[in-house]
Amino acid sequence: MTMKAKDLRERTTEDLGELRAQLEKDLFSYRMKNHTGQLEDTSLLGKTRRDLARIKLILCEREPAAVQGGAS
Repeated sequence: MTMKAKDLRERTTEDLGELRAQLEKDLFSYRMKNHTGQLEDTSLLGKTRRDLARIKLILCEREPAAVQGGAS
């Protein structure tokens, strides 16, 4: 379920925030399952981390535009 940056950029900032929160919960769950030996597909850890990083990057790119618009 790897998300492409192009598809993520089309989403709203609010939607990306919700998706970020969900992925953080999923990542925590995957880590717990991996530690207890219940996670069958360990590649989910890396994939989720990369998706989370993509979302954070896009949110950080959008943030300065909002800050510069009101800072004068």
